[in-house]
Amino acid sequence: MELTIVIPTYWGRKKSEGWKEGDAVYDHPTALDEEGTLGRLLKSLSILQNKDFNLVIIAVPTTPDIEEKVELKISSIVKENPTEIETLLFSSSHLKKVHQYLADQNLGQFTPLLQLNGYSNVRNLCLFLPHILSAEAAVLIDDDEVFEDSRFIEKAAEFIGQEIDKEKVLGVAGYYLNPDNEFLLKKDAFPWMAHWNKNDCMNRAFMEIIAKGPRLKESPFAFGGNMVVHRNLFKLIPFDPAITRGEDIDFLINARMFGYKIYLDNELSIKHLAPPKSHPIWKQMREDIYRFVFEKSKLEAQKPTTDMAMVKAEDLDPYPGEFLKDDLEEKIFRSNQMLAVDYLRKDDKTGAEECMKNIYLAQTDALPKEDPFENLLKLQKMWKSLMNYSEKRAEELCQKIEFSG
Repeated sequence: MELTIVIPTYWGRKKSEGWKEGDAVYDHPTALDEEGTLGRLLKSLSILQNKDFNLVIIAVPTTPDIEEKVELKISSIVKENPTEIETLLFSSSHLKKVHQYLADQNLGQFTPLLQLNGYSNVRNLCLFLPHILSAEAAVLIDDDEVFEDSRFIEKAAEFIGQEIDKEKVLGVAGYYLNPDNEFLLKKDAFPWMAHWNKNDCMNRAFMEIIAKGPRLKESPFAFGGNMVVHRNLFKLIPFDPAITRGEDIDFLINARMFGYKIYLDNELSIKHLAPPKSHPIWKQMREDIYRFVFEKSKLEAQKPTTDMAMVKAEDLDPYPGEFLKDDLEEKIFRSNQMLAVDYLRKDDKTGAEECMKNIYLAQTDALPKEDPFENLLKLQKMWKSLMNYSEKRAEELCQKIEFSG
C-alpha cells in the first residue's frame, strides 16, 4: 500500500516579538528563534522497520510576515535531520503556485479550499497533498510527537482499505501516549469542573474504546495527530473550516453523516510530548465552548435525506456526546460562574470578567451565523469536485508545485 505521512509544523514570530493582533492562533507554535519539536520527530523515524512511504512536511506560519523565514527554517531542520525517506516540504510559496495553477485553469472557486490558515484548512492540505501524490492512504501526524513503536507503519496499513463485517475500513484513528506511557488524562480536578467534566468524560471514552477489545472498533472520537485516511474517504469528505478547534472529531462526525465510520485501533499509538498550553483556563474553555456550540448546532441542523445518515449526540457518548446535548448551555453557565468565583478569590478580576463573557458569547458569537449542515453539504460538493479534478491533473500539479526536497 502506498502511504504518505503528512506532518504540519506551526511557527510564529521570534520569541521577543511574540503574538500580534491578526496572527493565527494555534496551541503552541514554535518561535522562529527556537529549536522546536520537528527535528526530534524526524530523528524518531529511524526506529520504524518499514520506511516505504513518502513524507510531506507542511510549514505553517502564524502570519504572512514570516512565510519565507519559516520555509528556510523548516528546510534547514530537514537537512540537519536526514532520513532514508523521501521528504517533501510544502510551504506558502508552494501554495501560491497551486492557487496560480487553479486561476490559470479558471478554477479560482477552489482556492478557498486550500489554505494555510487554521487547523481545518491545514488538515485539508494533509489530505490534498497525498491525493495528488497518488497515495492510497494519508497518515496524519503532528510535530510534537515521536515514534516509539517500530511497527507503526505496518499497523497503520493493516486495516485501512480492508473489509470488516461487510464494511470497508476507510478511516482509522490511533491514540496518544503521554510521557508516562499512559493514555488517560492526568489533570487536577477543581470544584468548577463539576459542571465541566471534560477530562473525566474523555477518560471514560478512552477506557471504553482504547482499553477494551476488540482491537478495532467504531469510535466517537479521533485524534488528528494519529489518523489514517483512505483515499476513497479523503476524496469525498473534507475537514470543515467553519470549526476552529476539534476539527478531528468534527471530521469523524462529517464522515458519519455521509455514511462512513471512523474506527480506533487500540494498538496504533504514538508518544505525545506536547509543550504546555500558555492560554489561561478561561481562554481554553472559550475555545471548547465555540467548538461544542458549533457541533451541537450542526447536529440540530441535520435534515433527513436519502443519502445521509442522521447523527445524534447519544451516538457520540460519552465524549464528545455529553457536551452536545440540551444541557450544554447550563454546563457553560454553571462552570463559568464557579470558575469566575475562583478567579475572584485570587483577586483576578480580568479572569472573572472573561468567564462571564464566556456565558454571553455562548449565546451570541459562538452560534453559527449560517446553517452549519447546509454549509457542510456545499463544502463537501465543492471538495469532491476539486479532488476529482486534481486526480486527473495530479502529475501536472506536482510539477507546477515544485516541492522542496
